Amino acid sequence: MAKNSTKEKDVKKNKKEKKTKQKVQKENYFVGVRNELAKVKWPSKAEVLKYTFATIIFVVILVIFFVLLNLVMSLIKGGF
Repeated sequence: MAKNSTKEKDVKKNKKEKKTKQKVQKENYFVGVRNELAKVKWPSKAEVLKYTFATIIFVVILVIFFVLLNLVMSLIKGGF
């Protein structure tokens, strides 16, 4: 009987240790995330606007290119 209670105590102790270890790992993870985010150089509002407008202009140019390409291909296909 004494062996069973000792085993049960060991199992309970191991479960508690495992939970504590997991909690510490989670806390360390979030501390690490916070530290890494502090190292990031965030863009200013002006930079974000500049990059946004550049992206929109680039997309519009690509749309025009593919529409013209489609038109040319349609003319070639229809001409033969």
